[in-house]
Amino acid sequence: MMLNYTTLIDPFVVETLKTIIGTHVVIETVRGGLQGVLVDVRPDHIVLQSSGNDTTFFVRIQEIVYIMPK
Repeated sequence: MMLNYTTLIDPFVVETLKTIIGTHVVIETVRGGLQGVLVDVRPDHIVLQSSGNDTTFFVRIQEIVYIMPK
């Protein structure tokens, strides 16, 4: 049995987010807000390092409502 994965990719969002890697950002998701430094951007998710307690978040781009550089 072969598994096939399908994901929606928004290349303009991914490319724009790559320009602010290393920046402190505020992210609003469908489940609430997060703050931290944008560490990495992948086609389907971002990696956010929380400034307060060194927690790493992996957030699906499809779950993001908005991102605001701080």
